[in-house]
Amino acid sequence: MKSVLIRAYGSNDQVELVDVARPAPAAGEVLIKVAAAGVNPIDWKIRGGAGQRMGMTLPIRLGSEVVGTVEALGPGVDQFREGEGVYGMVSSGAFSDYAIAQAGHLARPPANLDLVHAAALPLAGTTAWQAMFTEAGLSAGQRLLITNSSGGVGSLAIQLAKAHGAHVTAVASGRNEAFVRDLGADEFIDYTREPFEEAARDVDVVFDTMGGDTFQRAFKALKRGGSMVTIVAFPHDEAERFGVTVKRSFTQPNAACLEQITALAERAAVTPHVEAVFPLAQARQALALSEAGRSRGKIVLTIGS
Repeated sequence: MKSVLIRAYGSNDQVELVDVARPAPAAGEVLIKVAAAGVNPIDWKIRGGAGQRMGMTLPIRLGSEVVGTVEALGPGVDQFREGEGVYGMVSSGAFSDYAIAQAGHLARPPANLDLVHAAALPLAGTTAWQAMFTEAGLSAGQRLLITNSSGGVGSLAIQLAKAHGAHVTAVASGRNEAFVRDLGADEFIDYTREPFEEAARDVDVVFDTMGGDTFQRAFKALKRGGSMVTIVAFPHDEAERFGVTVKRSFTQPNAACLEQITALAERAAVTPHVEAVFPLAQARQALALSEAGRSRGKIVLTIGS
């Protein structure tokens, strides 16, 4: 089978499309015939060296979220059947003809979404859900600010937050205003025209997807006693300095969480936006577009026939 992998860390020059042996599912695992795979920042971060920090061993098969059909079931798996559609997160190897996933990390994809759009949901949707609801405790009526609202995670975060009754302030460049407003944002701040932390004040929750200086500045928009949750920065003493709660959210595969997102998608309360679709052979181009950080919504690889 074909698989995208790296044998060394570095730039996209390290990304190869090679022939490898098809894996077999062990106990509790599912072998998926992959139809499409979402492209995420974690993929090019692993390629760039994060894989070593995460304890991964070279060569590494890239790809972290997948949609396809069950090809084979490992011992002890009885919640799915061969030929059934599934989607979810995998530890590695989604950019392949076949991928292995833990059965407990999979769900049935939304019946109203095609495979490309389904591939855009598992990782980004779970990331937004766990950050906003599990870690920050966002609830109906609260005011939420999202520091990058037009990307794969941010665009789903807007919709998930609105589905739960939150008031959403979306931060993005001016070219994305219509896009994020169409997703349901109540207020919009063009960060290229004004400091977002001056335009928004006393919000209950900040969801930071940018890190760096943006993460630090966002505390000025947060009310005292509010909650800051980030998926990229590593907090230090900010909680004490600003009188708020600060958490780093680490996304964990969770079928129950994904099933709740699926239900919202089937009610059309959440619709993933796909910016670009590439064939598996153009994985390098897909990773480069993701790394450039200017795409709206998600990037997806299509795999197989």
